[in-house]
Amino acid sequence: MSVAGFNDIIQDSLASFLKYSESIGGDAAAQAKLVQKAFQAQLQFLTRASQSGQPSQGDLVSLLQPTSVQIAAVQEFRDKKRTSPHFNHLSAISESIPALGWVTISPAPAPYVKEMNDAGQFYTNRVLKEWKEKDKTHVEWVKAWVQTLVNLQQFVKQHHTTGLVWASKGAPPPPPGGLPPPPPMLPVADMAPGLDSAQDRSALFAEINKGEGITSSLKKVTSDMQTHKNTTLRSGPAPFKAPVPTPVAKPVAPIKAIEKPPKFLKDGKKWMVEYQRNNNNLVIENAEMNNVVYMFQCHSSTLTVKGKLNSIVLDSCKKSSVVFDSVVASIEFVNCQSVQMQVLGKVPTISIDKTDGCQMYLSPESLAVEIVSSKSSEMNVMVPKGNGDYTEYPIPEQFKTSVGPKGLVTVAVESKG
Repeated sequence: MSVAGFNDIIQDSLASFLKYSESIGGDAAAQAKLVQKAFQAQLQFLTRASQSGQPSQGDLVSLLQPTSVQIAAVQEFRDKKRTSPHFNHLSAISESIPALGWVTISPAPAPYVKEMNDAGQFYTNRVLKEWKEKDKTHVEWVKAWVQTLVNLQQFVKQHHTTGLVWASKGAPPPPPGGLPPPPPMLPVADMAPGLDSAQDRSALFAEINKGEGITSSLKKVTSDMQTHKNTTLRSGPAPFKAPVPTPVAKPVAPIKAIEKPPKFLKDGKKWMVEYQRNNNNLVIENAEMNNVVYMFQCHSSTLTVKGKLNSIVLDSCKKSSVVFDSVVASIEFVNCQSVQMQVLGKVPTISIDKTDGCQMYLSPESLAVEIVSSKSSEMNVMVPKGNGDYTEYPIPEQFKTSVGPKGLVTVAVESKG
């Protein structure tokens, strides 16, 4: 039943996704073939699980290797095609394809599949926004892929509710070693030798009933027997202390981050600013309205864009800034940390996704801007005053949802700590 259910996904919604990917063509079609291989690899894995018991951890890693390789291939394809006109398509698949990793999740793998589906939603929304008025094929492409992950979630919930089910669980593992069992209880006679008769017990009780007289046979402790008066009794062998072994530090080779050479060039209508480090003199002169700026994995760098252009994207940047005149569409921050922007003219939309720390300095012409944020924190908007100063407004990060008469009602909540 499990294998048949997964095969239904491949022949139904995934087949639709592959058909629409072929219609779009180009990089979208090429990546879709890698997705197909990933699903086929998981089908083979599920077939194996339905026919045998759960293997050892080492064998399990080997069995999962084909699926893992195909998932990595899908993601690496996106990383190599950052100038592709279908980059949003590639990113949507790259962000959500790890849903096939549900086989390693327990006790509730179904929510993990939904989480991966949500992870790709940012890019699927961008595909819909860009293509819904141009080509409906891209809209159907989005629907087919989202439906594939929805079907996968339902399949997992139905057949593997608490984790991957194998054909047989096998013998349970032996219990872990613990403390040895307590020794058997000794008989009462062994605990008090010589008092195994009623006569002996009567003699014992007679001794106890003497009261204070029972101490008459005790020996008196003299001054020379007391350690606080006789200092010679204090000397003796020192208590045993186990020697403390001297730890031998093993040399650890320093791990060097892989750094790629910086890139600053124009490829057609797209400006590529990548892998810049500690460079505050990045300037784009005479930008045109159909130009796009893509800033990727820059660290401690500042980019200045002069002229009006279409859009700006900061992807995986850290401690970096961008200053620009005006954009026609939007400026976007994705997977960034501690970034800043300043607009001197006009910006219609600011999009923030999976970003921690974003300072936005607006101009008087940009007060009608729309800011869309998701899975982000520490976002602050600097609104200009008339005297050249700014007023800082934080964007809400905490929300309260309640059930109303027409569905859910969500309001922003001020965080007080």
